[in-house]
Amino acid sequence: MNIFESPAGPIPDIPDDLIIPQFILDSQHPIRPKRPQGTPWLVADKSGKSLDLEEIQRRTNGLTLGLKEKYSVGDGDVVLFFCGNHIDYTVCMWAVHRLLGIVTPCNPVLTVPELVQHIKLSNATLFFVYDEFLPTVTAATAKLGISQDRIIVLSSQDTDKPRAPTGFVGLHDLIHHGLQSGGRIPEVKLKRGEAKTRIAFLSSSSGTTGPPKMVKISHYAFIADILLIAAHNQVSESSTRYTPGDACLAVLPFYHIYGLTLITHFNMFSGISVVVVPKFHFKDMLESIVRHKITSLMVVPPQVVLLVKDPIVKGYDLSSVKVVLCAAAPLPDELYEQLMELMPWIYIGQAYGATEVTGVATMCPVHHKRGRYAGVLSPGVSGRVVKVDGTDAGRNEEGELLIRTPAAASGYHNNDAATRETFSADGWIRSGDLVKIDDNDEIIVVDRLKEMIKVKGLQVAPAELEGCILDHPYAADACVVAAPHTYSGEVPVAFVVPTAAGRAVSANSFKSTIFDHIKTNKAPFKRLYHVEIVQSVPKTPSGKLLRRELRDAAKKFVKPESRL
Repeated sequence: MNIFESPAGPIPDIPDDLIIPQFILDSQHPIRPKRPQGTPWLVADKSGKSLDLEEIQRRTNGLTLGLKEKYSVGDGDVVLFFCGNHIDYTVCMWAVHRLLGIVTPCNPVLTVPELVQHIKLSNATLFFVYDEFLPTVTAATAKLGISQDRIIVLSSQDTDKPRAPTGFVGLHDLIHHGLQSGGRIPEVKLKRGEAKTRIAFLSSSSGTTGPPKMVKISHYAFIADILLIAAHNQVSESSTRYTPGDACLAVLPFYHIYGLTLITHFNMFSGISVVVVPKFHFKDMLESIVRHKITSLMVVPPQVVLLVKDPIVKGYDLSSVKVVLCAAAPLPDELYEQLMELMPWIYIGQAYGATEVTGVATMCPVHHKRGRYAGVLSPGVSGRVVKVDGTDAGRNEEGELLIRTPAAASGYHNNDAATRETFSADGWIRSGDLVKIDDNDEIIVVDRLKEMIKVKGLQVAPAELEGCILDHPYAADACVVAAPHTYSGEVPVAFVVPTAAGRAVSANSFKSTIFDHIKTNKAPFKRLYHVEIVQSVPKTPSGKLLRRELRDAAKKFVKPESRL
């Protein structure tokens, strides 16, 4: 067995008897730098309202008591978050964790059927919901017979005195109730090693292929990922990349593992202010960089496209930015070069990871100012590259990347078959990605073995879209493949065989009907880019779709430089 080890140094000590809020809020780790006096933990982008440690502790404690007394939240209860970024997002998570509850973050653009599926998969019984998304949640919970009394509403983070809609409990009121109750915060004392089995998150992922699954992430794994990122970047008062007192613009969603580990918890651990942006708008992002003198941008390739191609960028002073990290999907060489030309003074790096490894497994080496590839294995992380024939590859040989990390997830919730497929008994996690490791220990992502489509860094399962298409009476057969796209990274292109009813209408009517069917039933990022009418779709004798035979054909339907 040919195992590649991390060149980034040893993994620091990982506590195995702490839950996440105890680690982040209550304790000090040897490699944790000191936060400069006056550096807030969280900042609301528009209003500038900020939270320091004392206020975070107060709000978390109040909410913990409110959840315990009003909703009897306890060990193993699952709480679903259906909201965009919010200054109280982490406060809500930590309150649930202090009661040994489990958080399941959810993309708030999901449709009612998709949310119903998420609730069923996660077994969620309580809901934190941004008021804008109440109609979706009330419709989904009604279908499942869940009372709206189980919904807690978050209002705008810039409102001084938020009020929940009539008939609902507001977050502000629940915190106040807890603070006024006079109750005692439950004390959590884990045994040594218990944090490895205590689940903190059920995060949605499609794994290497297939429909959504709930990834079980323990408190230990989550803490381990924070520590390996900090150790990899050698965060300290003298570090050049990430320095205590810096400000990171949190423009990517907190429900995604990238936002959950890197953007929130890593930055807070490192003494860096997190400026919370509820919803991404590019012009607003530029204004926020200037307003808050942002030093760190953690982005995805579509945002890099805007930075290097949108002419409005020239009107903004971005000189405060010293580091740009791009992750969730590979950054094409062309965009990398254009970003260097736009901001030649910055550190540019990429990271590679997955929900199954609790975020990050590789990052740009700390001594490199430029990171063209996915970086090197982080401290404590091992890798293998397995060729098609099952043998281990050497350097510069292609194969599927397998990862072993102390931050490994615990498998898939209530899905033993999928767990066995991805997580081996000896600790290796299949990535489904085709890579090679060069002579400098850099991970070079060649292509994805898995069939997932990554739209703006978000995973879209072709089988899910195919199933939806085939629900329509116009569709006899369908195959959905990924096509490269400058702005979105990839977009879904559907090849559809019409039924007799489908053939009875015009081609334009057929295509618009399929488009609308997906639009009605799926989240916006899952919408089709193009529908092509075909006589048949290629399959193996056993009936498996031969997607590779359609990928080249799909490319011709994608217009260059366009947006989804």
